[in-house]
Amino acid sequence: MAMTEITKFETSGHVATITLNRPDAMNALNPDLRWALSQHFDEVERNDNIWIAIITGAGDKAFCAGADLKHRAIERNASSEQKAHWQKLLDATTPLNERWYFPKPVIARVNGFALGGGLELALGCDIIVAADHAELGLPEPRRGLIAGGVGVHRLPRQIGLKVAMGYLLTGRHMSAARAYELGLVNQVAPAAELDVAVDEWVRDILRCAPLAVRATKEAVMRGLDKPLHEAQSTRYEWEMRRRESSDALEGPRAFAEKRSPNWHGR
Repeated sequence: MAMTEITKFETSGHVATITLNRPDAMNALNPDLRWALSQHFDEVERNDNIWIAIITGAGDKAFCAGADLKHRAIERNASSEQKAHWQKLLDATTPLNERWYFPKPVIARVNGFALGGGLELALGCDIIVAADHAELGLPEPRRGLIAGGVGVHRLPRQIGLKVAMGYLLTGRHMSAARAYELGLVNQVAPAAELDVAVDEWVRDILRCAPLAVRATKEAVMRGLDKPLHEAQSTRYEWEMRRRESSDALEGPRAFAEKRSPNWHGR
């Protein structure tokens, strides 16, 4: 399947929207979709005109239901050439959840089920906005698997050990409301208002200087791995860029002149 069919990649202003486009399969991840997503995040990272990315799923039932287990069953009977093709795609793929220090903010627009690899994808995002009917979970043990796409490591770090173990060891789903209570989701909105809620987050991020946003994200994410005093004293690449940028002058100047800043991202 061509990348343009299995995903949609759209830009508006400084915002890129990536849509998993397999609604009939609950936007489940097969090798083609994994590869396409990797290509899109490569583009987000290298394109200086893109400041924010949104990722979502087509339809209103699923953000992403995780790995395509039906495809895995098909793989067993596939030809050696087809298996080699799929393996080549996977070898050329770097999923978002394994891009440890992705520089730009990513918002997950969770419009339904976010299960297994789908939740792992959302966990790799910076902000999660979920529809009120969404369900989230890592049910891999119920299939004889584990949440090996960093889910077993990210979930305890994001909601705490005991609560996370309750979900990891049972494969239970959590409602969007429960995910919000646990601090896993930033906002829950009625399905009809999901786009409005996401747009509000986008608008507020765009009010900030893009290099300041990237410097903040980098310092937070890299600093989590360090003791507090070391995190504070570490030299961060995006902070060095921000300090030397025209935007670092534009912000104070706009404040003094009582006008909105005109950010350039440089």
